[in-house]
Amino acid sequence: MKNLSGKVVVVTGGGGGIGGAACRRFAAEGAQVGVLDMNLDAAQKVVDEIRAAGGKAAAFKCDITRRAEVDAAVAGVESALGPIDVLVNNAGWDVFKPFTKTVPAEWDKLIAINLTGALHMLHAVLPGMAERKYGRVVNVASDAARGGSSGEAVYSACKGGLVALSKTLAREHARQGITVNVVCPGPTDTALLAGVAEGARDPAKLLEAFRSAIPLGRLGQPDDLASAIAFFGSDDAGFITGQVVSVSGGLTMHG
Repeated sequence: MKNLSGKVVVVTGGGGGIGGAACRRFAAEGAQVGVLDMNLDAAQKVVDEIRAAGGKAAAFKCDITRRAEVDAAVAGVESALGPIDVLVNNAGWDVFKPFTKTVPAEWDKLIAINLTGALHMLHAVLPGMAERKYGRVVNVASDAARGGSSGEAVYSACKGGLVALSKTLAREHARQGITVNVVCPGPTDTALLAGVAEGARDPAKLLEAFRSAIPLGRLGQPDDLASAIAFFGSDDAGFITGQVVSVSGGLTMHG
């Protein structure tokens, strides 16, 4: 990827499946990676893998729903690695049930993690990018935002909000050399999908249904998403902003 060597990249949810894959991919491209996660042990595991491969990374415990923790983590990254060049808002959470079966406490948690958390990160990082006249923001949404998804009403609403937010910020910050793009995963082989499957009456049947519906005939893998995320974080995508790309094996095809 063009011009990632030495860049400082922050990935939220960096200890998870997609987040961890993105961290490792950026590090392999020569970037310095701030791995943010609520689970510090998971973040540190990713950092250890990166360092073992010769890369540079540091782990930071961060609950993105708490602005004070976000500010502390951003300050920690900048102290340890330098000013942030690339922000990947990847952290997310879901509960899989019909909307009328959900309760307001679940809505609050879904909104706090999937939308407000990204707002906190963006509000903390964008001013520095604007001052330096350079930045890459990659927001990880979901194809649930583009086509809807039964059992994910509030999650879909949050991710749809993240898409709209991304387009607006892309316009507001374009003249400051900042691009903002969105990657939308389809069904991906992660712990989140496994948790969804466990709640089904027949988990194996549900996963097979996902596979059968995908034209390329398999679930997405975290590395599939990492490639798209790294592309948008690089200068190869320097003339692309405000765009939404599905990485779904063809399950969704939007013009």
